[in-house]
Amino acid sequence: MTLPELTTARLRLRGLAESDRDAVVKVFADPEMSRFFAADFSDPAAANAMVDRRLAFRGPPGQGHWAIERDGEVIGVAHLRPSWELPGGVPELGYYVASAHAGQGLATEAARAVLDHGLGALGLPAIWALVHENNAASRAVAARLGFLDVGTGVHYGDLHRVLVALPTAHGRPHHVELWVPDLAEAERSWGWLLGELGWREFQRWPAGVSWRLGGTYLVVEASPGLSAPEHERTRPGLNHLALHVATRLEVDALAAGAVEHGWRPLFADRYPYAGGTAHYAAYLENEAGFEVELVALERPPAS
Repeated sequence: MTLPELTTARLRLRGLAESDRDAVVKVFADPEMSRFFAADFSDPAAANAMVDRRLAFRGPPGQGHWAIERDGEVIGVAHLRPSWELPGGVPELGYYVASAHAGQGLATEAARAVLDHGLGALGLPAIWALVHENNAASRAVAARLGFLDVGTGVHYGDLHRVLVALPTAHGRPHHVELWVPDLAEAERSWGWLLGELGWREFQRWPAGVSWRLGGTYLVVEASPGLSAPEHERTRPGLNHLALHVATRLEVDALAAGAVEHGWRPLFADRYPYAGGTAHYAAYLENEAGFEVELVALERPPAS
């Protein structure tokens, strides 16, 4: 599986390859690297078996194992993959930098690149890490990265701290504001749809209303500053809003129920794959011409 290349001020992280085997085995030949592992990776057989497991990984897109390079030399490995130890297949981060390069902030730099990739580019809701109870250096790295310590458990054969990193609000939408020609019609269509998706009314004033979900809210307003009597999504400006829906069945239910609440289907002849076979979604338009796309988080069944 192809992984994106991640770069930092001093490091290059690229997908682990068979050609990295000898370099990774060399990194782990130092017994210090196995100090907090149940296995002794200074044994070439154990190290090669570990490389085999990493190379054999097949998992969610964008997740996997990276080789960490500095000036063209492989100095460690990092991974982001579904946890083997925590329930529910939650994504787990791991980072290992050769002892010879310790104390220079390189583990933090590499781990931050993978963490930012997971929370930012992949949009993961959380990333977990398991750090040996006695591994003070790795626990310090996790603290610098903003991981929260949520307890302890026996994992990988010994006591580990259970840590979690959550997305921050930085760079995320604060709110979206739609100027509408008919506030009552907008409340009928948008209010129903957002309510079905778990949004709740947030603010209300004579010319508008808003609904909120988490840290983001959506406003519809019949502003006196409107310069035209209607919305036209094919003109420059907003074309449509796309919202996540948990399952394919819920997309189907919303698409079916929407017609009674001021919405009509778009691209009905290609439903639910108008956006492609890997994209399960409903496209709807309300009476004012606003379009919404409801995208299933649940992946379509394999063809």
